[in-house]
Amino acid sequence: MLHIGCHLSVSQGFLHMGKEAVSIGADTFQFFTRNPRGGSVRKLDINDMEALNQFMATHHFAPILAHAPYTLNGCSKTARTRQFAREAMADDLRRLEYLDHCRYNFHPGSHVGQGAETGIELIADMLNTAMFPEQKTMILLETMAGKGTEVGRTFEEIAAIIKQTVYNDKIGVCLDTCHVFDGGYDIVHQLDAVLAQFDSIIGLQRLQAIHINDSKNSLGSHKDRHEKIGAGNIGLPAFTAIVNHPALRELPFYLETPNDMDGYAHEISILRAAQHE
Repeated sequence: MLHIGCHLSVSQGFLHMGKEAVSIGADTFQFFTRNPRGGSVRKLDINDMEALNQFMATHHFAPILAHAPYTLNGCSKTARTRQFAREAMADDLRRLEYLDHCRYNFHPGSHVGQGAETGIELIADMLNTAMFPEQKTMILLETMAGKGTEVGRTFEEIAAIIKQTVYNDKIGVCLDTCHVFDGGYDIVHQLDAVLAQFDSIIGLQRLQAIHINDSKNSLGSHKDRHEKIGAGNIGLPAFTAIVNHPALRELPFYLETPNDMDGYAHEISILRAAQHE
């Protein structure tokens, strides 16, 4: 069975997101932990989180995905920005302890001219500061498209961050189809080769989630512009291969396409129909 969901707003509460996901045929979802373009955070409501836990167990949800805000940049050249990233991540991880089967996804960041090596060291240092031994939430580094000075544009950069992280048994990867395609990995014609490369550099056991998005741009464009499933340069045949690939088919998939709820429901039905039983 295909485990798939979309991005939902936490503004109306956790249990509401669970019910909203089920209403469109999803069995998981993604949400921002706080204002994606700022840093403000919703008041902690443990009862609501526990109600979602019960709802997810009843409806056999796949792991849900908490997404850090875009403003979180642990490798910024500005000390104040780095400090916000450390504090926000640490706070997010403490809050997420109240949720069952939740993973925490974040964009590694942009080194802003300091160089990838320095960026990697700063990101690992942020993780080593924010993480704690008893945490139950797995953290996922997201693969990036490589625009500007983004870190995480290659599998090698992701692997280097993981290697420098103390609690790296709690670190995984979220592969974004738009990002890796825009980053130059040909998942349309060479999916097996790309996954073999991922396995040799990072290890497929670390791959814990897929952001399933088409791309408005061409292979290797380094632009990161998501498109609806089948309407971009990746195309439906490639997504059919992705959701049926033996290394991927059991993973949770999360839509981040430019859609409303009806559009997400349509894409979920398309992808469910594409996966062979």
